[in-house]
Amino acid sequence: MVKVFVSAIVILLLILFIQVKFTVDSQNETKIYKVKCDSIQHVSDSLYWELLPTQIELGRREVAYSIFMERNPKAASQYGDIISNETE
Repeated sequence: MVKVFVSAIVILLLILFIQVKFTVDSQNETKIYKVKCDSIQHVSDSLYWELLPTQIELGRREVAYSIFMERNPKAASQYGDIISNETE
């Protein structure tokens, strides 16, 4: 009877050890993924702020082009043709 009890305790301790080991490994992986995620977020933020002036400039040019279309449709049409066909 004592032999069965000791065997059960050993098995339970082994299971507990394995569970703790996997938990610690999982926590370490989580830390690694958090660092990688933070790094990717930093790169994404940097690219966004690097691209922002270009996006603003493009928006300004689109607004200017639409104003140009209202004021001088023929010249704006020629300009659009040049942009579309001759600058590829």
